[in-house]
Amino acid sequence: MIADATLRQGTAAWFEMVGQLMSEAAVQSGLSPDLTLSLVERYTDGIELSEGFVQGLRFDIVSGKPSFRVGARPDERADVTIEITAAAARALNSLRSADPQYSAACDRFLRTGEMRVVGDPSRIGRWLGTVHDPIVDRTI
Repeated sequence: MIADATLRQGTAAWFEMVGQLMSEAAVQSGLSPDLTLSLVERYTDGIELSEGFVQGLRFDIVSGKPSFRVGARPDERADVTIEITAAAARALNSLRSADPQYSAACDRFLRTGEMRVVGDPSRIGRWLGTVHDPIVDRTI
């Protein structure tokens, strides 16, 4: 299973692992069958993964059922859109969520524009925060 492998950040296989972990966490959280929303995260300076898609991920919850796609279009938007530089993403994915440097780095990247968040990530649910450390554990 890809979710158990250690993968190089930013590869298609790595985004596949991230999507799998997000899907599993969403299902385990007991999503409301009324919940429909979308999230796109993409590297602002990302390389092309496949025709028309750059490094990133689209994650959808439709009627309480999660799904994802590896890669994001450069101009793609969602209910929550996160744009981040590859270097900022690497820095965050080297820090566990309880590390005070993680929160400080998030704040710094938001201030400098290295990370932009449009929309309200809290609409997705608390389960989203539970996937960060397992991603860190599987990232090289």
